[in-house]
Amino acid sequence: MGRSFQEWLEQQDGSLVFKVRAEDEFNKPLLNQINWIWVQNLLNKRADLNPSSAELLDWITSGQIDAMRK
Repeated sequence: MGRSFQEWLEQQDGSLVFKVRAEDEFNKPLLNQINWIWVQNLLNKRADLNPSSAELLDWITSGQIDAMRK
């Protein structure tokens, strides 16, 4: 099993997470927010920080993040 969402989040640049989650901290993280961090990591040549597809699937199916909001 891979990292939990919280473990992954703690490895990310805090200012980037703050920018993505600004004014949404009280809601569950959205897949789109994670995708935004993912792209920024790729652009900054930090792809090693990105989650695996298995981790993403686990986070969604276990309810750690939302794929979308209703």
